[in-house]
Amino acid sequence: MNSQVKAHALSPEIAISHYFAAVYKWMTIALGITTLVAWQAASSEIFINYLMTHSWLGILLIIAQFGLVIGLAGWARKMSYTTAIVTFMAYAALTGLTFSVLFLVYTTASIFKVFLVTTLMYGATSLYGYTTSRDLSGMGSFLFMALIGIIIGSVINFWLASPMIEWVVTFGGIIVFAGLAAYDHQKLKYFALSGGPESLAVTGALHLYLDFINLFLLLLRVMGNRR
Repeated sequence: MNSQVKAHALSPEIAISHYFAAVYKWMTIALGITTLVAWQAASSEIFINYLMTHSWLGILLIIAQFGLVIGLAGWARKMSYTTAIVTFMAYAALTGLTFSVLFLVYTTASIFKVFLVTTLMYGATSLYGYTTSRDLSGMGSFLFMALIGIIIGSVINFWLASPMIEWVVTFGGIIVFAGLAAYDHQKLKYFALSGGPESLAVTGALHLYLDFINLFLLLLRVMGNRR
C-alpha cells in the first residue's frame, strides 16, 4: 500500500508533510532537468541552428509538451507512480529544449537573476497560501477566468503587436500566477488529507512547476536584459 493511500491513517500534520515532501521533490527535480537541458541545448550550435532553420521542430516540441501535460493532468489517477514520474520528467526535458532559445535572447546573467527573483517571489506567495487561515477557494474561478483572458490577449497581440496589450498581459500574468502559487498550495494542502494514488503527488508537482515556470517567463519579459 503506497504512502498516499495510507495518508488517512496518519495525523494531519504528518500526512501533509509526507505529501509536500514528495511534491517538492519532483518539482525540484523537474526544474533541475529543465535548466540542465536548456543550458546544454543552448550550448549546442548544431541543435540551435537546426531549431532556427526548421520551424517544424519547434512546433513538434510544443505539441509534444501539450500532449504530455494533458495526459498527466487528465489520467494521473490511472497511471502507475513510475509512469507518472517518467511522463513528468519527459515534459520537463521538452520544456528545457524549448527554453534553450531564451539563452539566445537574454543574457545568461539576467536569466539567473530573474530565476532568483522568481524563486523568492514564488516562495513568498506559496508560504502565504500554505499558512493562511483564509479560504482561497474563491480565488480559483477568478484566477482561471483571468488566465483565459491573458491567453486570449496574447493570441490577439500576436497579430496586433500592441505594446499596451503586451504590458497588460505581462503584468496581469505575473499577478495571476503569483495568485495561483498561493491558491495551489492551499488546495494541495487540503488534498493531502484525502489520500489517493501516489501518482497524484506528481500531478501536484506539475501544477506547482507550471506556476513557477510561467511566473519566471513573465518576469523575464520585464527584468531580462536582451543581448
